[in-house]
Amino acid sequence: MPKIKTHSGAKKRFNLTKNGKVKHAHAYKSHILTKKDTKRKRGLRAGSYADVTNVAAIRKMIPYK
Repeated sequence: MPKIKTHSGAKKRFNLTKNGKVKHAHAYKSHILTKKDTKRKRGLRAGSYADVTNVAAIRKMIPYK
């Protein structure tokens, strides 16, 4: 079987945990931060896990992680 190409965007955005969960960072943390309150920005700092409905699609995009 030929090797599967990894999706370049997905490999930068997602990581797999040892138990197979898909970890990702929150969105809306890169710019226009002046209007967002501190509590919201602090919450966005923490990582999160992908929803179960999206895990299969993400796994296909990052087969070798």
